[in-house]
Amino acid sequence: MNLDDALNTFVIESRELLESMEDALLKVEQSPDDADLINAIFRAAHTIKGSAGLFGLDHVVRFTHNAENVLDQVRAGKLPINGEIVALFLEVCDHMGTLINHVAASEEFPPEVQERSAVLIERLKAISAATEEPVQEQNKAAGIPAQRQEPVERENTKQEDSAATENWHISLRFGRDLLKNGMDPVAFIRYLTTFGRIVNIVTLLDEIPKAAEMDPEDCYLGFEINYRTEADKATIEDAFEFVRSDSRIIIIPPHSKISEYLNLIQDMAEEYLPLGEILVRCGTLTKNELAKALQAQESEKEETSNAEHHLLGEVLVAQSAVAPVVLEAALQKQKQVKESKSSDSGMIRVNADKLDEHINLIGELIIASAGINISAINSGIPELLEAASIMKRLVENIRDSALQLRMVQIGATFNKFQRVVRDVSKEIGKDIRLEISGAETELDKTVIEKIGDPLTHLVRNSMDHGIESAEVRVARGKPPYGTLRLNAYHDSGSIAIEVIDDGGGLNKERILAKAIERGLIKPDQTLSDDEIHKLIFEPGFSTAEQINNLSGRGVGMDVVRRNIRDLRGTIDIETVEGSGTTIRIRLPLTLAIIDGFLVGVGASSFIVPLEMVVECVELSQEEIEAAHGRQHLNLRGEVLPFIRLKELFDVADEPAHVLLDAVAAGDDETLGRRDTPPVDEELSFLLQPVKRENVVVVSYAGHRAGLVVDNLMGEHQTVIRPLGAVFNGLEGLSGFTILGTGQVALILDVPGLVRRVAGSETRRNTKAATHLSQE
Repeated sequence: MNLDDALNTFVIESRELLESMEDALLKVEQSPDDADLINAIFRAAHTIKGSAGLFGLDHVVRFTHNAENVLDQVRAGKLPINGEIVALFLEVCDHMGTLINHVAASEEFPPEVQERSAVLIERLKAISAATEEPVQEQNKAAGIPAQRQEPVERENTKQEDSAATENWHISLRFGRDLLKNGMDPVAFIRYLTTFGRIVNIVTLLDEIPKAAEMDPEDCYLGFEINYRTEADKATIEDAFEFVRSDSRIIIIPPHSKISEYLNLIQDMAEEYLPLGEILVRCGTLTKNELAKALQAQESEKEETSNAEHHLLGEVLVAQSAVAPVVLEAALQKQKQVKESKSSDSGMIRVNADKLDEHINLIGELIIASAGINISAINSGIPELLEAASIMKRLVENIRDSALQLRMVQIGATFNKFQRVVRDVSKEIGKDIRLEISGAETELDKTVIEKIGDPLTHLVRNSMDHGIESAEVRVARGKPPYGTLRLNAYHDSGSIAIEVIDDGGGLNKERILAKAIERGLIKPDQTLSDDEIHKLIFEPGFSTAEQINNLSGRGVGMDVVRRNIRDLRGTIDIETVEGSGTTIRIRLPLTLAIIDGFLVGVGASSFIVPLEMVVECVELSQEEIEAAHGRQHLNLRGEVLPFIRLKELFDVADEPAHVLLDAVAAGDDETLGRRDTPPVDEELSFLLQPVKRENVVVVSYAGHRAGLVVDNLMGEHQTVIRPLGAVFNGLEGLSGFTILGTGQVALILDVPGLVRRVAGSETRRNTKAATHLSQE
């Protein structure tokens, strides 16, 4: 990996860390005592600082270091989490993102960015200094000099108290046979002075028996030593190499060493290690101490017959071999690596452009496979037919696998709105809470990328226009805080995304009055409730009485609708005045390849998205005559509105059954014509010389409609190609595909067709109701 690749990886990982940092900050405001969230924030800042140092990004390191200092005080419990701290670190997080963006663009940090860094650093230092002052005052009141504390002189002193000094604390209990083995206790004390200085020493005489019971060859002495040295723990332990087996030796590091151990643990590589190995590598535990603890744990297992026994960490703390705070850091590191490995197991980064190119190639493969199928049918060779069938199945599997690579969960997009809701609610002075459901719902990466801006506008609009002030809510019997909910779920082969608020709903009278005022509708025009509600998507439309930073200018909702339609989606509104509004967006799961159902209308071919097809019905001659001149038919006692595609698209009335007759007669010349519609080999039983009308029943958003076609040609893998700029906006069409014969088939916009039918029925019912009321 060259330097540019490594720097690009740093940028990507830093942005991911900043996202996790922001997410943790928003959560910790509600759970200030959650140590996992606090550690997650600290780890993100610490990792970015360490990685930035590798690339010589001194400005990033310096800024992040100041943030890390404050976070370290939060971790130590010296600084409580509150709204002010969270707000400051959200600003810090945003600024770190700005710094990373400049690094990604290989730009120097402009003066305004450096000035912003200086301002935030001063605020961070002010908080840090304010936290240190009370601690220093407390020490001064207790008579403790700055940076020093009283030496420890008792064996039963707590480890945390001992570690509060800058000296080591050594607790010695020599074995009884020390003198018999030719060892001199004073010699060990004297040896310690060769690589350090004994600050204070207390001789322990509590185990000396009465004179009559004393054995002159036994050693009854113990020592508590306050010791200053630059050596590490292993070196100090080696001073007692010859008496380690029969003596009790506890070595407690100074406060600065504990901080060093914590940093060493945090800086360890993302490699899963046993707890003991982590502690040994950072230097807080020696191999001898680890072996002793494991031996004690094994002995306990044997004594309890492998029943309940203490964990290794508990044994180490009981033996005073490790400070509890260091043990907690090691356990946290182990947990962090384990979670990281489980989430990243088998994961690799793939360039999005390469993935898109892969999908495009698979699309070409699907078209080529369809051509091979037709050639195999025409040849009639059994071996070729079997090979074509196998290839078709494999191509389908490859397609499904490739499309799955592009599917991502919508939860990451939803979580970004935690920050939006927090900031906007403070800006407009409303208490609004966000609820998220359906975060695990998956959809195409491209759709995810393009849905962010429309969702942002809808969320901000709901908060500003939809949810009332606390006073109004209380007066209406609602809780003083408003609730905004984001929800996602799969429905009929598409994904539905809902923005739901419990606000005041849409006021039909105000919308109508504003629409008449702007000339969007005529005063005597009759509209259904749904049509009235959708007037808010007209360009420049707004019912806001005041213009503010969020809304009121009539700009945005029309852009939202246009962006949704560009994604081949729809947007609907359900509202109850006084109770709230639900804005529902429906989008296709993918924009690349779908399963389609091929139908023939005259000499033309159309594709219906297969997931929206409910059933296919063949109409008898009597049913055709009964439906003549009407726009609905009786389907098993249910009124089914329908559209004749031949009339809608003005398809030439060329008999489509010519092809069917040609297939039945084996007329290869006719089949070879490029303007002849193809026939799927799996539906050859449909080849009838008698022309019939068929109805394809489709369903979308709870509405059903029928599409009247001439021929049913079976399932067809469809590579979606966008219509050119000249054809954009054509009603009822969402794209085109290329069939195996090279012929173009148009992809039907089923949601648009269903809306067309449902709108016609609604208008008809509304007019009828108005006419009856006038009578």
